Amino acid sequence: MTRISRRAEGGLSVGVAQEGVRAPVAAERLAETVRYVLRAEGVREAMVSVTLLSPTAMARLNRRHLQHAGATDVISFGFTPVPGAGVVGDIYLCPAVARKNASRVGCGVREELLRLAVHGALHVLGWDHPETAGREASPMWRRQERLLAVVRRRSARPA
Repeated sequence: MTRISRRAEGGLSVGVAQEGVRAPVAAERLAETVRYVLRAEGVREAMVSVTLLSPTAMARLNRRHLQHAGATDVISFGFTPVPGAGVVGDIYLCPAVARKNASRVGCGVREELLRLAVHGALHVLGWDHPETAGREASPMWRRQERLLAVVRRRSARPA
């Protein structure tokens, strides 16, 4: 079953689809996180989709588009800006891989999924990082962690 949640805020339209996958982060929370990154990066018009995939579906996408074997945590595609739509992109997340990453690095799976949403949004906007072991020191990674810190503080505030 595919569950889709789409909401526009201003000119920022972010939709989240769950391709039969359960995640410990609400679809609206993921969409809100992506919209925050877009706003923080000065984007006023965007159409971005976030899709949560199973490891099998993510492995197929990874093989087809990146020629890599196996499932990965996040894949993003940024497209040429569309007149009247601004930024257009797709972000694919695999909660099962995020869960393994979280365990490996010692954080919660919710935090890791939010990190991946931030990471994917930055890639859609054209940010990149090296694929080497030192990627955590890259400007993109530092920006990602600063944005994630704000996202986490915002979610910790009482309602």
